[in-house]
Amino acid sequence: MNITRENIDALNAVVKVDIAKEDYSDKVEKILTDYKKTANIPGFRKGHVPMGMVKKQYGKAVLVDEVNKLLQDALGKYLVEEKLDVLGNPLPKAQDDLDWDSDSFTFEFDLGLAPEFEVNLKSKKPITHYKIVASDKMIKEQVENIQKQYGKLISKDEVAKGDEVTGIFKNEEKEIENTATLTFDKLKGTANAKKLTGSKVGDVITFKTKGLFSDNHDLMHFLKVTHDDAHGLDIEVTFTVSEINTRELADLDQELFDKLFGKGTVTSGTELKDKIKVDSEKQFEQQADQKLLNDITENLVETTKFDLPAEFLQKWMQTAGEQPMDEMQAKEEYEKSEKGIRYQLIEGKVINDNAIKVDFEDLKAFSRDMIKVQMAQFGQMNPSDEELDNIAARVLSNQEEVKRLSEQLMSQKLLEFYKGKANLKVKEMSYDKFIKEAYK
Repeated sequence: MNITRENIDALNAVVKVDIAKEDYSDKVEKILTDYKKTANIPGFRKGHVPMGMVKKQYGKAVLVDEVNKLLQDALGKYLVEEKLDVLGNPLPKAQDDLDWDSDSFTFEFDLGLAPEFEVNLKSKKPITHYKIVASDKMIKEQVENIQKQYGKLISKDEVAKGDEVTGIFKNEEKEIENTATLTFDKLKGTANAKKLTGSKVGDVITFKTKGLFSDNHDLMHFLKVTHDDAHGLDIEVTFTVSEINTRELADLDQELFDKLFGKGTVTSGTELKDKIKVDSEKQFEQQADQKLLNDITENLVETTKFDLPAEFLQKWMQTAGEQPMDEMQAKEEYEKSEKGIRYQLIEGKVINDNAIKVDFEDLKAFSRDMIKVQMAQFGQMNPSDEELDNIAARVLSNQEEVKRLSEQLMSQKLLEFYKGKANLKVKEMSYDKFIKEAYK
């Protein structure tokens, strides 16, 4: 067997594989001999079929199968030995004149080669690293929400501002009929609030859907309409009051603190606010970090310049997926995925050049932390090390979970690496301002 390579340019090459009879004949002969022992052909006893007949019936299929196996194995070893960094998979060149009755064969494959490039993490323009702080206003609202959530509902005869009003929304033409609980904070403008104020059980109030809620998406919840229908919906609906309640706020006492965070974790209103602040800012940090990772990714793709073997990749895409594509479909798919391909290459180079890796101990610690967070959400605040280890072992026995967690952990490690190397500008602000600025 002989394998040679011709480099067309920096991104494309052709590999030629010559296979001689001695490369496959022994293997083919052995398989056919085994077939002879077990072949079941009418007119012959099992094991007594003439070899000529076995070869006639099975020879071509066995030959093709063994040559293809030999070819794939040899090509794979060649790419590893030559340390060729290829994109996609080798593409066999079409061979209409291949003669399987010949003793020797020649196959050619197109290769798409990964480009060589350098990654500069220090961008000229600094990338914003948001630091989101929980404002006093947000903390106060969170405390009030907790008090409402754990408070008592007290029935009333007449609606006043701040009450919770349950009723049925109806519109016969649009086939709307849905029971929902309405609160004043959802309503837009004073006119709608005035309509509701003073109403009693059994009263029917007519609302216009346009301008009814501060957020039009609330129409989906209260009227059970689709997302598309919610936008621009301009009809009248009736609201028949069926129940009126006011909510008595829960006391900020030890019973409530223990219910929320476990016994003795929080012992005062001040500690509650501190806890809310810490927990909120921890969640905000995750959002800010994701934004930072996205922005760094975009910056690296924009500033790291290199060519790709576009023609090769489009050809490869035609046959690589579950469903074959035509030339135009592959071109469209390539245009959609080009940015992702570029970042994969950039990310791979950053990981390799800086020896960033995920080992089993890292993965085990990471999975334990995630399990601990999930258990806390269900009120299990202090699981034992043994319990965490047992659950982690079960999780890590699933290869799909290992893959998913490894990817998450690698993203986390990359982010920490970027934080230390990239040109960043820290900007502190409230969550509301962050949403407005970061996702405008």
